[in-house]
Amino acid sequence: MIKTRSLLLFILVWTAVAAAPTVAPLDFDKAEYAARRQKLMAQIPDGLAIVQGSLAGPLNNEFIQNNDFLYLCGVKLPRAVLLVDGIHKESILFYTTSERYLRNEGLSLDLLRDPKAATGVDRYYPAEEFTKVLTGLAAQAKVIYTPFTPEGPPQEVATNSDWDGRPTRERQFAKMLEQRFPTIEVRDCTAMFWDLRRLKTPAEIDVLREASQISVQAMIEVMKGARVGQFEYELSALFEYACKRRGCRRVFDYNVIISSAENHPYLHYYRHDRKLVDGDFLVVDSGADYRDYDSDLTISFPINGTFSPRQREIYEACKAVSQACLLVYKPGLTAYDVGALVRKKLQEEGYDLTRDAFTSLQYFKEGGVTHYVGLATHDAGGSDKPKDRPLRAGEVFASDVFAVFPKENLGVRVENVVLITETGCENLSAGLPREISEIEALMKGARKK
Repeated sequence: MIKTRSLLLFILVWTAVAAAPTVAPLDFDKAEYAARRQKLMAQIPDGLAIVQGSLAGPLNNEFIQNNDFLYLCGVKLPRAVLLVDGIHKESILFYTTSERYLRNEGLSLDLLRDPKAATGVDRYYPAEEFTKVLTGLAAQAKVIYTPFTPEGPPQEVATNSDWDGRPTRERQFAKMLEQRFPTIEVRDCTAMFWDLRRLKTPAEIDVLREASQISVQAMIEVMKGARVGQFEYELSALFEYACKRRGCRRVFDYNVIISSAENHPYLHYYRHDRKLVDGDFLVVDSGADYRDYDSDLTISFPINGTFSPRQREIYEACKAVSQACLLVYKPGLTAYDVGALVRKKLQEEGYDLTRDAFTSLQYFKEGGVTHYVGLATHDAGGSDKPKDRPLRAGEVFASDVFAVFPKENLGVRVENVVLITETGCENLSAGLPREISEIEALMKGARKK
């Protein structure tokens, strides 16, 4: 009888586990990550590339994986290591996990049951075996490549502090490699990783397009819900809710930016502490984080739903430059080329570019080209795209034009997410009301309900 009960209990437990909902172990198909690693292998025929995953996050906070690691294998586990072998043309993944951790994080148990099948990586070892495996492979390598630079600012150390001065985790790892393998060159591959990430694959573009469209809908909700007398934090909450109800786990890499009145000169103002009054003009800058890919767009509108003559003047100038840029972008042009073509186009259309609404605009001569967008809002290191470097098909960046008029408590910003295609560009954030008539009609219609 006891054996029968034990057998029944085993069958029930096994059935429950087998029937439990499964989550795909990776966000993209395994072949997508394999193709990315193959591109990396082609650049390191003389050695090994090593990238560390992030450390575990705070208790009960979502774990955020290192973007370079995520790009190359998609595994969202802490303290994992990926080794890409350019000599033997294979990849090796190291991690140790448990069913409890995977359940807590909502991850597929396949990462525990069959790591190779779940990840598509050629070989898998528990994390504890990393040193032994690396030592064996290093004997055949001339170079070990590893990133020296974290994508964002260091979170755990203050490298320039008189009272800290520790190296970043990346620098410390490189130093340890040099000490353990003194006959092998340890080379920084940060730029190599980031350049790979700057050219988006079709699968990445699909996700970025969805992230941008979620952001568009959230910005529309903000304009529809805006009222005189609200606090800025109410609009921030509205944007976040609109994104999360469409499937986003997080919003932006940082807080929703809302600038109004005296805060316009501070382009990343996010305290959300102003009570909005009649006559305020708002700049709202944010973007959805969807399946780890970010969007970044900005809207400008009057809280009362009606543009004043001065608000209309500066907004129309900003919009005219932004829209002209979208008509000009194509591969082979530099940002400065775009800026010159836009200036010529607007002059031919009769715009007076000597007005302060135009002369105060930032990124006009640079054709609106600012930072890359992808796995981070300011992707692949965060720096703006060099303005003398030609645009390339597959690049995704923020097209941003703005101006601030501190003495008037005014600011305006029009920002889109743009993909460079083979023949021109695609505005991934298309569908956002940009015409003044559209914005006023949207806000007026929402207030009648």
